[in-house]
Amino acid sequence: MMHDAFKLDRIDIRILSHLQRNGRVTNVDLADAIGLSPSPCLIRVKRLEKAGFITGYGAHVQLEKLGPMQMVFTQVTLSDHRREDFAKFEAAIRNISEVVECHLVSGGFDYLLKFVTRSVVHYQTIIEEVLEQNINIEKYFSYIVIKSPVIKHYYPIEKLYSSQE
Repeated sequence: MMHDAFKLDRIDIRILSHLQRNGRVTNVDLADAIGLSPSPCLIRVKRLEKAGFITGYGAHVQLEKLGPMQMVFTQVTLSDHRREDFAKFEAAIRNISEVVECHLVSGGFDYLLKFVTRSVVHYQTIIEEVLEQNINIEKYFSYIVIKSPVIKHYYPIEKLYSSQE
């Protein structure tokens, strides 16, 4: 969704595309990569941060190097579909550290959750605690991830938005 304060141009899009792939790039290297001098580049980055297009910078951690881990996707269907039911469910899920993503979806179920746990046993303990919270879960299906051949930590910004000028 576009921010109301200003319209992004192709240079802004390129800045966002480069920064999401390497948030530690120096301003000089970023300016060089997008074809600007450093001062106007820094001004644009600061403007994008202030406008909320850039929400933070961080490191990608390879969890498998820390120890065993298990990723599980879970489909959740609620028993009731009033606004307060969705709000109650989302508030409860927000407080579970092992839930790293929660998506309200259309189709045959209501939510798709992504859990990161130490093991299947750990996941089972967490899902049992979730079910005990009485947050109107009618049914759930768990999908244990065997392998993740593609995980991208960036979006195809230039392909999605470069024609918005």
